[in-house]
Amino acid sequence: MALLLLASASPRRHSWLSDWVDGTGTDIEVRPLISAESRPSVGLEVGVQAEATCLAKAEAAAREIFLSGNSDFKLVVVADTLVEDPEDPLVAMGKPDDAVAAAAMLLRLSGRRHRVWSSTALLYPPDGQQEGTEVLHGGWSANVWTDSAVVEFEDLSEDRLVELVRNESWHGKAGAYDLGGHAGRNAVLIDGFEVTVLGFAHTAMDALLESLD
Repeated sequence: MALLLLASASPRRHSWLSDWVDGTGTDIEVRPLISAESRPSVGLEVGVQAEATCLAKAEAAAREIFLSGNSDFKLVVVADTLVEDPEDPLVAMGKPDDAVAAAAMLLRLSGRRHRVWSSTALLYPPDGQQEGTEVLHGGWSANVWTDSAVVEFEDLSEDRLVELVRNESWHGKAGAYDLGGHAGRNAVLIDGFEVTVLGFAHTAMDALLESLD
């Protein structure tokens, strides 16, 4: 059985990835990164920001695995998702720090379309059968894919906005919402793949299945 490491604290990513690799004989271990997550940059296209953060996570994952001495993983998966401000393609909405920030993000998205970017890296172990283009710590390497999707929010009433904030469905979610959770009642996918909004680049998931064959 192949052992895959998901270096993420996101339950949504774990659930989706488990469904995606079901039937491939793959066992998933979840181990969130210890390293602090970097903040979105300013003045760069949001897709570029997501990919840069994903690469930083890939390097952190390789370093942490090397230091732990555990190299039994066939693959390691890291990802980053950012929501593009509907009015400025150079401004990214990451995870809100508190309820006030969450409310502000939801108000900005209310009644509008916006683009969601997800970047995903597959990390390959030293001396493995595959090798990525990005050279990482300890002989690990990675390939990175970045995709986007378009989501449209209906106009949120004051009561609905308060409900979404109070139920804390925004916690740990870029843009303060989860398309696969409570906010799914008020948002619809217009273009692209749902998995991109939920946290993975769709093209990376196709490559993942090929790597597990």
